[in-house]
Amino acid sequence: MTDAGTAALVVDADVARAAGRQPVDVAVGVLIDAAGRFLLTSRPPGKSYAGCWEFPGGKVEPGESVDAALRRELHEELGITIGAAQPWREEIVDYPHALVRLHFRKVLAWHGAFEMREGQAMAWQVLPVQVRPVLPGTVPVLSWLAAERGFAGTTHDEARAEPRAGSAAGH
Repeated sequence: MTDAGTAALVVDADVARAAGRQPVDVAVGVLIDAAGRFLLTSRPPGKSYAGCWEFPGGKVEPGESVDAALRRELHEELGITIGAAQPWREEIVDYPHALVRLHFRKVLAWHGAFEMREGQAMAWQVLPVQVRPVLPGTVPVLSWLAAERGFAGTTHDEARAEPRAGSAAGH
């Protein structure tokens, strides 16, 4: 977990932000299959950073736990039902459109067929990831996975992710 005193990852620091923004809590699933691959999905059309690759998840609704939000979001977005979600890390990311607190959970078990219900694409990946561009909030996760796996190379192509139409909180 990120220490409370750790600064947020700031994306597009040259873009103005509204004063006094509070972080939006987002549940994020790091799905890892039996072969050690992890799932990335593209952000759907109409959302900020559309087409960028990320770990799937979404906003935690008022009164909802992170685990319940993750379970709901992965069913809504991917059509799967997850097993236990292991708390892993937290990261605050300051995007121009939203300040988000990402709650990463490792998910090793699920059932159901994957359905891309929001027009997104999916790709099982290993390091270095082959999809691009990678959403800025995903980059720290790739580094954490690299450290756990003893991977010393570049984790992703550093092509710059650009915000696109939409204003939904992104992760």
